[in-house]
Amino acid sequence: MEISIVQALLVAVFSAFCMAGNLMGIYTNRCIVMATGVGIILGDPTTGLAIGAIGELAMMGFGVSQGGSTPPNHIGPGVVGAVIAITTGLDPAAAFALAYPIGIMVATILPFVYTISATINAWALKELDKNNFTAFRIAANGSVWLFALVGFIVGLGACLSVDGLTALVNMIPTHVLDALTVASNFLPAIGFAMILSVMMKKEVIPFVILGYAAWAFFGLDAVKTTIIAVMIVLILLFNTNNGSASVEEEEVVFEDGI
Repeated sequence: MEISIVQALLVAVFSAFCMAGNLMGIYTNRCIVMATGVGIILGDPTTGLAIGAIGELAMMGFGVSQGGSTPPNHIGPGVVGAVIAITTGLDPAAAFALAYPIGIMVATILPFVYTISATINAWALKELDKNNFTAFRIAANGSVWLFALVGFIVGLGACLSVDGLTALVNMIPTHVLDALTVASNFLPAIGFAMILSVMMKKEVIPFVILGYAAWAFFGLDAVKTTIIAVMIVLILLFNTNNGSASVEEEEVVFEDGI
């Protein structure tokens, strides 16, 4: 599939908007949003939504920062992975695996962007002291524009390198692509294992086992398992609140008595 100049520019602008949303709190920097938007622009929203769903599942676990680690950025599988899957016809799981290193590369670049942003913020404060509000607004929003620039470059670069990406995919043997598909399916499990290794406590072990049993042995799908989990959380939440409220009331009465 060939990507026109208009489509390439639209993907680049959309990627810039999604990356800028990382600082605006509108959650446009999610894999599902990026991949679906790219799919709509390139005329294949189904494939875009598929790779977005795969990316969200993997990033839900592996894309969460543990300690001081930096998680891969969603723009890798969300934009580059969607472009690879749509233009080459590659399986979305394999496309996700191929684009995952891009997310790691962008994650290593962003600390430099934050460093530059700190310098721009200092400039903004100086302009504010001078009552130069126009320059202050430009400088204060410099971080947003820098993130947008990173997104624009990644989106445009992915679209302009379609021929190279296609040639690369064609050079990869079929059994290697199959292995990448299988490997990408392991990423969510590895990610959740990393999270559990950090937050696992003896109090939550029964719930982990219950969720696994509901899925693996009882044959419940994701929706049914989620409903059961939500009900358990609500029961525990209500009981905990009731218990804490009664203790607080007793303490208040005791203090009034004194």
